[in-house]
Amino acid sequence: MNVMPGIAAATLVWAAAAGVADLRTRRIPNTITGAALLTGLVAHTMTSGATGFLDAGSGALWMAALLLPGWWLGWMGGGDVKLMAGLGAWLGVEAAVVALLATLIAGGLMAAGVALRRGTLNRSIVGAAQLASWWVIGARSGAVTPVTSGVRFPFALAAFAGTLIALLLPGGGQG
Repeated sequence: MNVMPGIAAATLVWAAAAGVADLRTRRIPNTITGAALLTGLVAHTMTSGATGFLDAGSGALWMAALLLPGWWLGWMGGGDVKLMAGLGAWLGVEAAVVALLATLIAGGLMAAGVALRRGTLNRSIVGAAQLASWWVIGARSGAVTPVTSGVRFPFALAAFAGTLIALLLPGGGQG
């Protein structure tokens, strides 16, 4: 996983901008997500030609494809999915997958912290188990989608943390 230092810095700037917007307004504007996606594709195309474009496009597509079911089911916002696609364009496919996994772990920890602070941790854990069970078994059987716990937090902060972790891993920010 090799991301050039300039690309890594730009990725963190986009993630930070989205984090600030999400903290302030609880939304991630299309101007941030769309610009991140477009500039990521352009930057990789300019530095690596068609190969760079394909890597950036694959990173964006993997991020979006893996998170779209969460948006369809109402578990996350569309801005979160678009942000991760934009960050995926900057990271390229290999680093994007690592960043996505790190982001989901960071998001889970953040959600648990919010639930603990609100005194709803037990209910949230039970709800998460029900969602996981439904995802594995119930979705195919036509079972009703379980209701989420309602714990909300600015997901862009988890995206920033996950992106930073991916870039700090050995080889992540080197090019």
